[in-house]
Amino acid sequence: MSAVNDPIADLLTRLRNAIKAKKRRVEIPSSNMKKGLLQLLKEQGFIVDFEEIKDNKQNILKVALKYTDGVPAISGLRRLSSPGLRRYTDSQKLPRVLNGYGTAIISTSRGLMTDKQASRESVGGEILCEIW
Repeated sequence: MSAVNDPIADLLTRLRNAIKAKKRRVEIPSSNMKKGLLQLLKEQGFIVDFEEIKDNKQNILKVALKYTDGVPAISGLRRLSSPGLRRYTDSQKLPRVLNGYGTAIISTSRGLMTDKQASRESVGGEILCEIW
């Protein structure tokens, strides 16, 4: 097992690969950032649920993917900010994903939130990813 330089990109890639393989569940190494991101995905209806399984190392997040009649709830995801190139925005320039059908996840000073929540609370931050 090698060290992952970008844990958020790793999470998105594991979700993308599991959806392409039509898996019902996917296991991801745990972190507080990933738990927050998965909680937002659950609230937005992109995944069914997730749980943290304790082990002697990092713990594992088991994510239940959401499908409706065989069609995944997540049709696409994209990492915007990366460790090599951080992308920040203020509250007036928050991205709109597919004219509001998708969701951007923003890391703000008040924690992780969707683009709509950040707009409502008029806070900006680092644009982590887009999901649609």
